[in-house]
Amino acid sequence: MSNNEIVPGFDDEKDDSLKIRLQKIDNVEGCLVLYLTGYIDTYNSNFFQKRVTKAVEAGYSRLIFHCAGLNYVSSTGIGSFTAFLKAVKPRGGDLVLLEIQPKVYEVFQLLGFSQFFNIKDSLDDAVDFFVKGGQTGSTDVFPKIFKCPICSKKLKATKPGRFRCSECKTILAIDNAGQVFLG
Repeated sequence: MSNNEIVPGFDDEKDDSLKIRLQKIDNVEGCLVLYLTGYIDTYNSNFFQKRVTKAVEAGYSRLIFHCAGLNYVSSTGIGSFTAFLKAVKPRGGDLVLLEIQPKVYEVFQLLGFSQFFNIKDSLDDAVDFFVKGGQTGSTDVFPKIFKCPICSKKLKATKPGRFRCSECKTILAIDNAGQVFLG
């Protein structure tokens, strides 16, 4: 299924610096995965915002941004994600960010935005988040398996608190909701 079949007019405009491929999640109403490849900066963030806004206007309010192919996001790009969150929340939606590269995640953290976004490790986790009504129940947060934001080593936290990555020795903190932060 092409992007234009999922969201009419989505591919009318193109930008080589950022490619977006859409995937509809059939078992969750209004749920769309956006596979991002390239980068988001001051010059293409307007293009990025226009395209995602088309998806929201087409009725998609549960957005999953698959960020494995996203190798750079400027502060302007992070502002775009914040704008999407503001657009979908009143429609009963939310955002999930998936497979964020460590250097991109660091920008979210430095700007203090990592706690505003739902960050998941797999597409199944992201879809489950929406299946459960966008609420992560505190009962099943711990033990939490996650990747170190610096070296990507898989780690396990049994409770909230501060600890050190066994691989790269980075000090990490994990809050009651299971969000991971640098030290």
